[in-house]
Order: sequence, then C-alpha cells, then structure tokens
Amino acid sequence: MSQHLLILGAGTAGTMMANHLRRRLSKKDWRITVVDRSDKHLYQPGLLFLPFGTYTEDQIIRETREFIPPGVDFVQAEIDRIEPARRLVALANGIEINYDLLIIATGCRTAPEETEGMLGPKWRVNIHDFYTLDGARALRKQLADFPGGRVVIHLNEVPVKCPVAPLEFIFLADTYFRERGIRDRVTLTFVTPLSGAFTKPKASKKLGHLLGDKGIELVTDFVAERIDQEEDKLVCYDGREVPYDLLVTVPTNMGDEAVRRSNLGDDLDYIETNRHTLQSVNFPDIFVLGDATNLPASKAGSVAHFESETLADNLILHIEGKPLKEEFDGHSNCFIESGNGKALLIDFNYEHEPHEGPFPFRFGPLKLLEESRLNHFGKLAFRHVYWNLLLKARPLPGISRRKKAPPVPAE
Repeated sequence: MSQHLLILGAGTAGTMMANHLRRRLSKKDWRITVVDRSDKHLYQPGLLFLPFGTYTEDQIIRETREFIPPGVDFVQAEIDRIEPARRLVALANGIEINYDLLIIATGCRTAPEETEGMLGPKWRVNIHDFYTLDGARALRKQLADFPGGRVVIHLNEVPVKCPVAPLEFIFLADTYFRERGIRDRVTLTFVTPLSGAFTKPKASKKLGHLLGDKGIELVTDFVAERIDQEEDKLVCYDGREVPYDLLVTVPTNMGDEAVRRSNLGDDLDYIETNRHTLQSVNFPDIFVLGDATNLPASKAGSVAHFESETLADNLILHIEGKPLKEEFDGHSNCFIESGNGKALLIDFNYEHEPHEGPFPFRFGPLKLLEESRLNHFGKLAFRHVYWNLLLKARPLPGISRRKKAPPVPAE
C-alpha cells in the first residue's frame, strides 16, 4: 500500500516541493496531495509594481493547477486544523486527510486588526497596504489621483514578507511622483521600528544614504501604538507622532490562521522549525518551509527556493531512516528597486552580511550592493524565471545549490 505525502499550501514553497518530490518519489510507493484555499497562484513580488501600473493583474496571476505536476492531486479547500497526534488534516468542508509525511507551506498573512486604528472608515481610503491584491489595486487608484501632500510608508513590525519591499515602494513612489511632475508637492517619509533602513547593517547604511539622496525622511525606532484616523497620524508608544495625508502601511504579518487553530505556532503563528534541517522541532514527520517557519531568515521567495533544495534531500533521507543534512544556512538574495530604472542586489545568509562583488558568477554579470540598470532588468526578468523555472523546481544557473553566501572580501 502506498504512503501519503501531504503538502499544505500551493504558494511558492509548496508548489516547488510538489515538483521536487514528484520527480524523486516513486509513484507506486508515494501519493502526493497539495491543499490550498485558492485556485489562483499570485506572483507576490508583482504586488509591488501593481500600484504604479508597471504590471497588470493578468501578468501576476495564473491558475494554481498549471504548476501542480502530473501525478499530484490538488485539493482546493480551506484548512481548518492540523492534528499531528492523529496524523491528519481537517478541512473546513468537513473532510479529513490522513498523511504519513506532512509539509507545511501555508505562508503568512497580513493582520491589520493587530494595530489599533488601522482598520476603520479610512481603511483603503487614505490608509492602504500593497501586500494583498485588493490593497494593491485600491492603492493604484489612490496614487493616480493623489494631488500632493504627506505620503508616509510605514513598516509596522518585523518579521514581514519580503522585508525590502517597503523600501522599494518608497523609492518607486519617488520616481512615480517625479514622472507625474508633482514631486515638489509631495513629502515622503519612511517610518520603521528598526534602528536603520534595513535589518542588515551594511545594507542599511547603503539604503539609508539612498533615502537621504532622494529627499526622503527616515524615522527610526518607531513602534506604532495606534493609528489616529480622525487626526490622520501615526502615534508611537514613546509619544512621537507622524502626520500623513496618505499612509501606505505594511501591517503585522502572521502565520496562517490554521496554525493558530492547531496550536502549532508561536505568538505570531509561526511554526518552530529546525533552522538547518527544516524539520518541525516538535513533530518528526512534519517539515516546514517558506513563510510559515519561525526561522531567523527573510520571508522571501529566494529563501523558499534554497530551503526547497535542502528539504527535498531531507525528505528522502527521512524516508530512508538516515540522518538529515544540517545544511540550510538562511541563504537569501533579492533585487531592491531603487527608482529611476535602477536596482541593487543583495546576497546574504544567517552569518554573512550583504557585500559587494560579482553575481552569480565570478565575472558577474550582476553586481552586488550596487545600483545599476542591469539589476533593474534582472528584477523585471525574474517574473519569467518564476513562472517557467522556479515554481517548477528547475535549476537556476549559478544560483541553485548555492548553499552558502560567498565569503566577505577583506576590507
């Protein structure tokens, strides 16, 4: 009788795992099922560009089934809860699915209700997010009609999905308002709970300089107590206030609600996961990857990509009863749109800071931590890489199996 591998989530991480493992597990011995609430797959990096009209919805949305490989069952349903003791997942429609091995790739969600005053009569009026499709659509209309005033981009707390996206948004907004000819009527302010522009000091210094060069105010160590919708201002726990005419906020990010219902997560509903093997700390037959983990790594598609390569090997080793590889090192790389048709590229892991140098080969052609038009084109080209290679778990030349960030050059 065949065994059952169940994958929860058909986003970036879950789809890659379905493709990796269908090629590596015998169809005779292993049945694979993927469960997700949606029959549409969203290219989440595209949400950054949607408000500025760079992308349209049809460029960032595809059918989920298009990327589920032959020989894998797809179930469209809401997940109610996970019961590890019984090795089953209960769906909201009342169906229960048993498993022998479980991969949780349920991602994370925005939780605007976690901040007092974020939701209310002015939500999606002059308070917007761009981490959801509905939010990005509404913000697109708001930006097109915006006459000028105080625009505040606000990072509520970390961790968040794609931690550079709020910075990218304000850089793109600077360019957008210049192209509209109203930049002199717009003040741009970036508000963050961090002590700098970004989590990694070397990149934070570089990005902080870029903010200054573009005339963008940086407000640090700002932990929002509440949003005052009547007075249109952010209020910090220490009493500081930041007024706005248009607030673009990144709400608190939390794990999937099914994780909370299952009592499997921490205070933010992220699952305790071994940072090197990607096995659940508490349940040996459960593995976790992507945004659902509590790992101290970026919640980004590139991290899920590197995780998926380690996890594919470790699933096979687990099935064979062999020790798991402790090789995932938190590796992440990402393009950072800096406006004016340019971008930076950073590459780092748990231990190594972002640094300068060629990427992905010794000769480049891309350059790390340096603004260039080529990096910008690389960012735009990644959408095609995502649909045609990454989701299908195909090797990415010069990047796949690149487990460790290159050593930091001597100063």
